[in-house]
Amino acid sequence: QVQVMETGGGSVQAGGSLRLSCAASESRSCMGWFRQAPGKEREGVATILTDGGSTYYADSAEGRFTLSQDSAKNMLYLQMNSLKPEDTAMYYCAARNGLVASRCRPSRVADFSYWGQGTQVTVSS
Repeated sequence: QVQVMETGGGSVQAGGSLRLSCAASESRSCMGWFRQAPGKEREGVATILTDGGSTYYADSAEGRFTLSQDSAKNMLYLQMNSLKPEDTAMYYCAARNGLVASRCRPSRVADFSYWGQGTQVTVSS
């Protein structure tokens, strides 16, 4: 069973930046970042096909967030710039089984099986 752990959350002012890190016990073909704000459903932020590095972003993250990996270390990163108060949420790293590339998308939250405990990101106005 894959274990993942997130670090790097914190509190910033609007317009600021944060970098989240995710350490995975082993690699999976598809990994990603998700978030959940109080009273809202968990939503996808960005996903990556670890073999090749293709990335996919939710509209809310496009142009502001960058997902990257260090495959040698089984590490995943999320660089978040131009943060907004609406980005405030618990951010989760997740991995999924399966090799269907078309399903490695932020929208496919339910397909991800392995989740970390989350790291809180708070953006103040």
